[in-house]
Amino acid sequence: MDRRDIKRVGPNYGKVFLTFASNSLVRDMTFRLNFILQCLSSIGWTAMNVGFYLILFQYTGSIGEDTGWDQDKFFIFLATTWFINALVQAFFMPNAQEFSEMIRTGGLDFALLNPIDTQFLISFRRIDWSALSNFVAGLLILGYALYSLATRQVDPMIPSAISVMLYLFFILCGVAIMYSLMISLSATSIWLGRNQTLYNFWFYITNFSRYPMEIYDRGWGQSLYGFFTFVIPVLLVVNIPARLLAKPINPHTDYEWMLVGWALIATVLSLVLSRMVFKKALLSYRSASS
Repeated sequence: MDRRDIKRVGPNYGKVFLTFASNSLVRDMTFRLNFILQCLSSIGWTAMNVGFYLILFQYTGSIGEDTGWDQDKFFIFLATTWFINALVQAFFMPNAQEFSEMIRTGGLDFALLNPIDTQFLISFRRIDWSALSNFVAGLLILGYALYSLATRQVDPMIPSAISVMLYLFFILCGVAIMYSLMISLSATSIWLGRNQTLYNFWFYITNFSRYPMEIYDRGWGQSLYGFFTFVIPVLLVVNIPARLLAKPINPHTDYEWMLVGWALIATVLSLVLSRMVFKKALLSYRSASS
């Protein structure tokens, strides 16, 4: 047979991902009570956050002075936070947490021997389905907020189709930025052995993404605004999609358009840099048996 007639067969990443997803679901369903309790725990935590902000809006009309983030619009922001966090925690967090253990026990040796991209294998091999309960909670919050905005007597607002499409697109961009940060920190396990402190660091800095970026843009908070917008762009993760859907809907200034463009550039840069860090770390890896 002519070699030109032989086609190189590579792994089908879609089928591999579906296999990981189904195996994870079977594992979760094996311990159904634990799965249900985890879902209830996540939803309870979400409900307490919603209750906290409902109490907060009894004393103020918006989050931040003259920011425009009133209760309905901020609840869109809150729902966006749940969407992104749920996706990150379901698909990436369990794998990032186990990466250092794979290095210690030699599991990474097995991953490197597989005829599939190592980063893909490590990133998606386990899925925490219970974390997606927050995604469902986000849908309920978003539906309530959009209905309230559409039916309010003063200045009712219905998002345009393009706003909705941009919203969904930039949610994926936000997930990509968070994933890039997480996989980069996970890769440092190869150099450090255990990096629990860096995992804590990830939670600390991502807390800044849970609030509108306008509240940082004054006084000494401007340094945080600049750092977490242009250096470690976690402020873009939730703010950009939420702004496009809820707060004035369409950017009005060149600076706001620049932030939208920078969010797209930051997503690409984050993915490229995290890939470089991961591959560089693998070059330093020594087998657990060596």
